[in-house]
Amino acid sequence: MKIKNISIIMLLSAGLFAFSSCDDESLKSTSVFEDVTQVEKNEFDNWLEANYRKIYNIDFKYRYSDKEADLNYNVIPASYDQSVALAILIKHVWLDAYSEAVSPEFMKTYVPRIIQLTGSYKWNSNGSQVLGTAEGGLKIMLYGVNELDIDNPRINTSNPYESHQVQPIDMNYWFFHTMHHEFCHILTQKKEYDTSFRTISAGKYHSTDWVNQDDKDVAKEGFVTGYGSSEYNEDFAEIYATYVTNTPEGWQLIMDAAGEEGGAILNQKLDLMKSYFLNSWNLDLDNLRDILLRRSAESVTLDLRNLN
Repeated sequence: MKIKNISIIMLLSAGLFAFSSCDDESLKSTSVFEDVTQVEKNEFDNWLEANYRKIYNIDFKYRYSDKEADLNYNVIPASYDQSVALAILIKHVWLDAYSEAVSPEFMKTYVPRIIQLTGSYKWNSNGSQVLGTAEGGLKIMLYGVNELDIDNPRINTSNPYESHQVQPIDMNYWFFHTMHHEFCHILTQKKEYDTSFRTISAGKYHSTDWVNQDDKDVAKEGFVTGYGSSEYNEDFAEIYATYVTNTPEGWQLIMDAAGEEGGAILNQKLDLMKSYFLNSWNLDLDNLRDILLRRSAESVTLDLRNLN
């Protein structure tokens, strides 16, 4: 599961709700909370059928559904316009990138069967923020979709230590890093990676206090992020997602922060990872990175408001 830590101050206040009457004509007869089986298909639904279901056998869900939501959290539905934009971006930058690197059949076989969007984020009691989850390789949940700036899509590939408060939001941090992280989990659940990986940082994982670890500080211990320092499976997925979404210059910033000792550990982990993906999945990580960087740069030229 992909979780990011954000420092927040929560202000709680009481308020009064004002109600006013309005004309019947101003009210829509349907609700975003309505059973999706009762909603007539629109242009976006038809586009998803052609570009997701038929090509990749993915059910892309953007309407709110109690069956798909985690009722332990208070969240809001994803907006229609942001959902359209994100669907276009995910196809171009994520799905089609792996198809180019390996094959469309590879993606059709191993991608999750469901991608569910949610408008807001999930917050845990320890202050960590859930950006996405993967359930048994069958479903990926993405949160915070309504934060996407449709007219100013930005994908940061050069600075892994950029502030996450920068606007417009970084699509890599908030979405694509999560997608790669969760897809990595799906693949490693299908084929186990070299068990020697888990011994490299044995005894150094921050299983209980990872949420308080700074990314630059844990680099010295051979981790790329605080979350990656939580345990070896997350360590593996975080290195993978970070490596393929950053330019060589961006990755070098991590190596510089790691220093000689931390850098040696990261290189040892990365070598095992590259070997695993090449031998198990015929996936060259450097080639995939080149493709992702090119497609990320192309994202600013995409029309995210109109379906083609």
